[in-house]
Parts: sequence; C-alpha cells; structure tokens
Amino acid sequence: MIEKKRLNKYLSELGICSRREADRLLEAGKIQVNGETAVMGTKVDETDRIAIDGREIRPRKDIPEVLLAFHKPRGIVCTASRKEANNIVSYLQYPERIYPVGRLDKDSEGLILMTNQGELVNKILRSRYGHEKEYLVTVDRAITESFLRQMSGGVYLPELQVKTKPCRIEKTGQRQFCVILTQGLNRQIRRMCHVCGCEVTRLIRVRVMNISLGDLPCGAYREVTPKEYEELKRQLQKQGEGGA
Repeated sequence: MIEKKRLNKYLSELGICSRREADRLLEAGKIQVNGETAVMGTKVDETDRIAIDGREIRPRKDIPEVLLAFHKPRGIVCTASRKEANNIVSYLQYPERIYPVGRLDKDSEGLILMTNQGELVNKILRSRYGHEKEYLVTVDRAITESFLRQMSGGVYLPELQVKTKPCRIEKTGQRQFCVILTQGLNRQIRRMCHVCGCEVTRLIRVRVMNISLGDLPCGAYREVTPKEYEELKRQLQKQGEGGA
C-alpha cells in the first residue's frame, strides 16, 4: 500500500515549492487534488492528480538538484506564483522549476538563494537555529554611536509586538552600516531603523550563512559551488544537532 503524505511535504519533495509556499497556496485555494480544492492537512500520493492554479503537476524521477545564488534587483517579488506581477520565478526563466529560500523585500536587493530542494529550504528557514544573514544598509541621516548601541542591543517593534534579538552591527560610512541578523522578521531592518529615528534608503543582502553575494551583478545568478554547498550542509547538520 502506498503511503500518503501531507500535500505540503509532497510538493516540497517534488521540488515544486517549499512547504511554506505550499501552505500559502492552500490557504488561497489554489491547489486542486483530483478536481477538488485541497485544504490544509490534505494527504496525497503519486496516484493523485494535483494541479496548481489549474496547471497539473507531473512528478519526475530525474530532477537535478539546483541551488543558485541570485542577485535580486529592487522591484522583484520573492514568490513562486507566476500570477504575481514581477515575480522572481518569471524574472529568472530558469529551465527547472525553482523557488526562493525565504524572502527579500520588494524594495530590497541582494542575495537570495533559489532551489528545487524542499527539505533544504525547510532547514535554512528554521529560525531557531540562528542562521546568519548579512546586510549593507544606507539610511537618510548620519549614523551615531547611540544608534549603533540601540540597534545592536535589540529594538522593540510595536507593530509586531516583539523585541529583536541582539545583533552585530558596524558603521561603514557616514550613513551606511553593516548588520548581521540571526532572525528574519517582516521588514525587520526597516522597522528597526524607523524606531531608531531614521529611514532606510537602500538595503542590500550580501550573505546568507556561508554563501556571499560577492561581485555578482544585479539581476544575474550563478550556481552555488560544490565547496559552498558542502559547507552549507555541514553548518545545517551541525546546527540541527544542537551545535553553535
């Protein structure tokens, strides 16, 4: 007897989308199983007919593993839904079905990983492990020592009713700083800066864990090297086992 799996996990394993993206599609009523609208908790197997936005999903056995580093331009939306204007998948036009690892605000630019490996996405997005993300930020006024202290110590965000975790921050110019976060709250840096009395004019993500943006041109992508991929998996395994 074929074992059925939760639909979000099944789609993730097929490289269709991440579990989170599958949940969003389910909530929006965009996934059909055997002609019926699927709901959260629906279980399926390879005998079921699955469609997303009316487009049938056909499982493949020969899907190559894909992991790309992409320099997202401003204005591009980090979603796998092709119906969303200026979505990242349509922008890339990659020959295999891939989706973003996490999100980067529409108004932000910089490094975002693209993959077809659902379990890899889930491991990276588990925020309790504190994966590092590094940003270069420009604001609309001069940066002071008190600003750096306030940002580094954690900032209470009233809209989210949460205080951010302490972070590492360094001034790199009169109105520019570099910050390393280990959490990914919605528009976190912009909200933190607003509370601290300034507004972000440019935000670039330059690193995710051990993978750096480097000199990758805006709008371009590259394959993550085998060395980078092995180190990424090593860090994920170490942190998953409770390491630092």
